[in-house]
Amino acid sequence: MTTVISSHLGYPRIGENREWKKTLERFWSGKINKDTFLQDIEELRLHHLQKQKDQNIDLIPVGDFSLYDHVLDTSVMFGVIPERFEYSGGPVPLETYFAIARGNQKAVASEMTKWFNTNYHYIVPELGGAEPKITENRPLKFYREAKEKLGISGKPVILGPITYLKLSKGYKPEEFQALLNKFVPLYITILQELEKEGVEWVQIDEPILATSLEAQDIDIFKETYEAFSSSLTDLNILLQTYFEGLDHYQEVVSLPVQGIGIDFIHDEGANWASIKKYGFPKDKVLAAGIIDGRNIWRSNLKEKLEWLQEIVETTRVETLFVQPSSSLLHVPVTVKNESKLSSTLANALSFADEKLEEIALLTKGLCQGASAIENEINESIAAVEAINESISRNVPQVRDAIRNLSGFSSKRNASFKERYKIQLQEFQLPLLPTTTIGSLPQTPEVRKARRAWKSGEWSNEEYDRFVKEQMDEGIKLQEEIGLDVLVHGEFERNDMVEYFGEKLGGFETSSNGWVQSYGSRCVKPPLIYGDVHFIKPITVKESVYAQSLTNKPVKGMLTGPQTILNWSFVRDDIPRHEVAYQIALALRKEVETLEAEGIKMIQVDEPALREGLPLKQNKWEAYLEKAVYAFRLATSSVKDSTQIHTHMCYSEFDDIIDTISALDADVISIEAARSHGEIIRTFEEKVYDKGIGLGVYDIHSPRIPEVKEIEDILKRALQVLDPELFWINPDCGLKTRKKDEVAASLKSMVEAAKKIREQLAVSKA
Repeated sequence: MTTVISSHLGYPRIGENREWKKTLERFWSGKINKDTFLQDIEELRLHHLQKQKDQNIDLIPVGDFSLYDHVLDTSVMFGVIPERFEYSGGPVPLETYFAIARGNQKAVASEMTKWFNTNYHYIVPELGGAEPKITENRPLKFYREAKEKLGISGKPVILGPITYLKLSKGYKPEEFQALLNKFVPLYITILQELEKEGVEWVQIDEPILATSLEAQDIDIFKETYEAFSSSLTDLNILLQTYFEGLDHYQEVVSLPVQGIGIDFIHDEGANWASIKKYGFPKDKVLAAGIIDGRNIWRSNLKEKLEWLQEIVETTRVETLFVQPSSSLLHVPVTVKNESKLSSTLANALSFADEKLEEIALLTKGLCQGASAIENEINESIAAVEAINESISRNVPQVRDAIRNLSGFSSKRNASFKERYKIQLQEFQLPLLPTTTIGSLPQTPEVRKARRAWKSGEWSNEEYDRFVKEQMDEGIKLQEEIGLDVLVHGEFERNDMVEYFGEKLGGFETSSNGWVQSYGSRCVKPPLIYGDVHFIKPITVKESVYAQSLTNKPVKGMLTGPQTILNWSFVRDDIPRHEVAYQIALALRKEVETLEAEGIKMIQVDEPALREGLPLKQNKWEAYLEKAVYAFRLATSSVKDSTQIHTHMCYSEFDDIIDTISALDADVISIEAARSHGEIIRTFEEKVYDKGIGLGVYDIHSPRIPEVKEIEDILKRALQVLDPELFWINPDCGLKTRKKDEVAASLKSMVEAAKKIREQLAVSKA
């Protein structure tokens, strides 16, 4: 008889109404003091735990909550603090913690990048010269809190040492083992203290196991977890993997741990195939990730229960954990606040709380039989069938277009070199033209105005007038600063993806479906629930108005098909690339409309192109080929004189530089600020023959860059990049920054550009 236990991997931090975000930002702005901040955060953390207890989850994770990022928490727990933050030992001050994440006037923030192939960003640990030590047993602290205050004997969550090191920077590959040898004893101490406390299960997250690893990496796992096992007597380790299938399945399930967590949703069937082929150790707990932790669609409980029953019959395990495929960090908190959605769509949704309910129901169904949850099973079947059979998922003109894609050109008329000559004459820009990425500050007044309009307090005319006033001010500011290519500021937009989701057919937007992107930055991904199609112009009115205010070029600003796809919750009944093609065809009409209305520079941003890469490198080529095709499908019908820009941020570009070139955009802007210009090394090894702008300062930090430091970045870049093709810009949009920060930073950027132009002119003389 198999014992069945409900479990999960992590809960959203932000709160039903983003209480976490609001508390953080009140503290950062000085509106509450440190004691009040910590008290409010504790109340929120305990509230989250109580909710999970009330939902009858047997194994509740503790320590998954964070003040900013769980990877940063791991760094701080081990005292891995970059020297520039002047850490002198002992408990890491809260001010230092946030400075690492956000920077301050003395030090640049640590680099931030994507957490595997999700839209969550983590703070990259800097291990150069690291001498790690335990500053605090964080998992023990939160285990005690949950037990003492709520009576919950939780499951502490720790990021595993090998994943942590693999995600870090600042060391050479040959130094990996020596660094790991420093961390393993510290992990053992933490685990032994948990064991002494009476903890039954600890979850050690090692998602790096779902990537393409070499045989020697698996040997390192064996050595590391043997060291853990030999140091413990009663503590059970759940080795948790997620996001993909396990290439080294047999070796992983043989590791000396008491349980293995496996993703059965995002593995494309690989893990289930391995179990059927090789079996699963009967002396280990199988933690089955059977509910999608990264998407928002309701499960067909009949199908899920039958699958779980098959898993039990196939493996004959003594204990089965029923759980989501990954942490629920990646989905909104609850559907209960979504009163504006149609009943068909709302009934088809499952956010974090609803997923926990599904976990509890499936656990009950396995223990007591399907009849015990018969009503819930029937409700789930009806909800899934209703959305699949709806007219929204069966739009004839969209299906016809996808079947006849060969009728749409995906190639520009002329080569880049030919277009470049035409565009030089068209725009008459100076050497090293300056611009921004797109958005200007979204002040409290802008957000207040949008709320007033959406609530009906303001009429369309009042809101349009307000947006025009903001554009007037934004264009004037950019001209005063001396930028060469301007933007309209995106004051009318709530989010670069959600805004398009509000305008395109096949999308719906939630009222409160927020998820964490980085730090306190939350986004509300639109729901792609049907066939995507163009309804009417989306960005044309604002772009045309802004262009009428100036003789300088104003870029039309769109979000690209792959980014809209990757930053949305996507229907799961057809292949993702088909959805991307639908989006691309809709954007193609918007691009053509902008061009027809006199907008001659059009930026189609793809910041999420790389983050959608499969974790297995042998799947990259197919993904990238489809992503490039979608971008070109959206952008290739314009005239040679129309300049297509794109933007990407916070990714490692060296391994996809050929793909970036294949997009055939006339200009690409890339983040290079937090990585301290490391991307420049890519161009020392590979030639890039199109227009490129490297972000010269970090917009995610309130710090104002000095002219000299921007000059230094530019000088380094121009050693390997052609100044004739080089653009100067911040590393991302400016919506999160204050007006005075933006003005000062852009003035430094423009001044640095002038100085470099003068130096280049002198060198040519």
